[in-house]
Amino acid sequence: MRFYTHQHTFSCGIDLHARAMYVCILRQDGAILLHRPMQAAPAPFLKAVAPSRDGLVVAVEGLCTWSWLADRWADAGMPFVLGHALSMQAMHGGKAKTDQSDAHKSAALLRGGLLPQASVSPAALRATRARLRRRTHLRRTRAARLAHVHTTQSPYTRPESGKQMASKAHRDGVAARCAAAAGPKTIAGDLALLTS
Repeated sequence: MRFYTHQHTFSCGIDLHARAMYVCILRQDGAILLHRPMQAAPAPFLKAVAPSRDGLVVAVEGLCTWSWLADRWADAGMPFVLGHALSMQAMHGGKAKTDQSDAHKSAALLRGGLLPQASVSPAALRATRARLRRRTHLRRTRAARLAHVHTTQSPYTRPESGKQMASKAHRDGVAARCAAAAGPKTIAGDLALLTS
């Protein structure tokens, strides 16, 4: 696990949601400079952090809404840290979990050099990464559907068709191989959802 260990004058922890965020800024000595909720948008955030912008490092727990903040901060040439969500969850501890406490704990971990760091993908590569992740999900779904077709046919002890159902050309007549009335409908539904 990598930790962000660079020291800065100000540490900002953000608990970020789609439309709202809670921001906490700590000075190096631990004094709280800002601790309040605000709209999750660039203009209110930049206005709120303006007094402490020189020497400020921003940390956000890794959720799906962080990219606009990382891009805006990178454009300004400021350090941005994406916290590793799973590791941070284990480190936060305690039963009470609120946006206010999460923002403060993120800022405190950042200030103390104990914030587990996730990698920030460059903006140009994020769409490709998201597409590859989606492709993995689709391949698993396709494999599960093909496996379900095989297990639906197995109770009927018919001889193997000898064809690979992964190929679209070999799927004709597969649904009719089941003796039970619901079998062909189940298999036809699985095969209809396959894309190739």
